[in-house]
Amino acid sequence: MTPTLLALQIQPAGEAPGLFDFFASSGPVAKLVLATLVIFSLLSWAVTLQKLVQLKKADDQSRRFLDVFHKSQKFSEVSAAAADLQASPLVGLFQAGYAEIDSQIKNAQPEGAEKRSYRITSLAALERSLKRAAGVELYALARWTPLLATTASATPFIGLFGTVWGIMVSFSDIGATGSTSIVTVAPGIAEALINTAAGLAAAVPALLAYNYISGRVKRQRARMEDFALEFLNLAERNFT
Repeated sequence: MTPTLLALQIQPAGEAPGLFDFFASSGPVAKLVLATLVIFSLLSWAVTLQKLVQLKKADDQSRRFLDVFHKSQKFSEVSAAAADLQASPLVGLFQAGYAEIDSQIKNAQPEGAEKRSYRITSLAALERSLKRAAGVELYALARWTPLLATTASATPFIGLFGTVWGIMVSFSDIGATGSTSIVTVAPGIAEALINTAAGLAAAVPALLAYNYISGRVKRQRARMEDFALEFLNLAERNFT
């Protein structure tokens, strides 16, 4: 007689074993599968919540930064205001562009010149600086989101493995006892059902969160591209 069936037979009289009673008395493989699914689910929820907070702050501070950027007359004024808006990816682009402009102006200034000429020497170099900064900001926004995609794609198969294992346990119990009663097959079916449900419970929220967060990141990317073009236009008009 298998340990699972023995555990079920010592249930108190008058108490019908429930689904989780069956699973609690199941083997280590089924419990390991469920523990793996729980870990994936907890990690995906942690990433989802962290990204939602990060993207909300990025949206709010980007709107505030754009207001300052459009109202200010000097880049130095924008740079001073940007210190309190570091959650916005636009701040990273602006600081990279501003630093490149300042560097070009200083390098182009002849030694001993009395009057400083505010001119940049390479608009292409400024554009490359903005692109590098955009890549850094996009990486920060999208960091850890692959875990959501991994959870969405892998956990159904992990749950399916638990399902197959539970069915194998059921057939093993049938072969050991020669009985096809529900008491014989219930433990294995319980393993199968719980692991299947756990796999889907981990995968579905992760998939929805990944699609939603990816859409938000794409909107941030479009906003950064628009800002980079606007910054280049201003630089071309005022520093060339």
